[in-house]
Amino acid sequence: MKQSSKNPSLYSETRTPSGDIMEIILKNKKNGMSVLLLSLLLYAISIFGIIYGSFLLEAGKTPIPLIIGIVISCTAWLLWPGLKVIRPQEALVLTLFGTYIGTLKEPGFYFVNPFCSALNPAARTKLNQSGDVRAKSAGIEAAEAASRKISLKIMTLNNNRQKINDCLGNPVEIGIAVTWRVINTAKAVFHVDNYKEFLSLQCDSALRNIVRLYPYDVAPNVDTTGDGLADDGSLRGSSEIVAERIRKEIQEKVNEAGIEIVDARITYLAYAPEIAAVMLQRQQASAIIDARKMIVDGAVGMVEMALERLDENGTVELDEERKAAMVSNLLVVLCGNHDAQPIVNSGSLY
Repeated sequence: MKQSSKNPSLYSETRTPSGDIMEIILKNKKNGMSVLLLSLLLYAISIFGIIYGSFLLEAGKTPIPLIIGIVISCTAWLLWPGLKVIRPQEALVLTLFGTYIGTLKEPGFYFVNPFCSALNPAARTKLNQSGDVRAKSAGIEAAEAASRKISLKIMTLNNNRQKINDCLGNPVEIGIAVTWRVINTAKAVFHVDNYKEFLSLQCDSALRNIVRLYPYDVAPNVDTTGDGLADDGSLRGSSEIVAERIRKEIQEKVNEAGIEIVDARITYLAYAPEIAAVMLQRQQASAIIDARKMIVDGAVGMVEMALERLDENGTVELDEERKAAMVSNLLVVLCGNHDAQPIVNSGSLY
């Protein structure tokens, strides 16, 4: 690890062996109130000097206090650009003439080099996320001032719905919500061009990589875990497992940007419109078949029970032909979609 010989609280070139810039937290700069009071005192002295120098000038004496007062009044304001207010869960990345000098991360009133500039390349990036929602009534100046700060709060990114083919080739529309936060401001600012756009693109890529491993619904002979054995994994039935795999995939991709993925959840899942009607018919047919199987199993059991009870009690003796006729009538009654209409037969079967 290399570090500049200068004071790391002022100038920092600290890097890892791989060349990554490390985050430097500035903690000894909370003297903004003192500098503000000093600047006000200087202005008070300059006003007194200008007034006193004016009297000396009228008296024909050298107006040195007047000159000093004018100089102070023209230069004391240079301290004000160095005053920085940091609220909780905010950070300010500071550079001085292109050199990263540190990050203000703790809440407080700071004074830094007035020639420092705050850097946030994603300030104007508008994604569909909670952190970018601002009141329309807020002033332009307040919005510009806040735009240079990096939010350390947990934010939610609702990526657009995507059409992706599952492992069986069926087009599926899916959407995810990702909760994330910045944990390393130096990486977020200097390692990627725009960390918000980078996160959004990596969410799209990770979503495609994971969804293509799963079928929409449980399908035979499909291996979703990569262990070579068929399993019951599916997008619809294993949504929590799929979401966790998506979260891990995104995290691996955004580590370089200093972002932590807190959670990922599937917010929308459906077949694409072009096959949705056909798949609905398929699901309905499968449900009808399952229902018919249950009805037939129940009807057969009831017929068997009826024949056993008749034989046990000796209520009536039936030959094989009469049993077959009785079984047929009972199955028709029990498996039919409509109520049975009784018919009284007073004759003989033979």
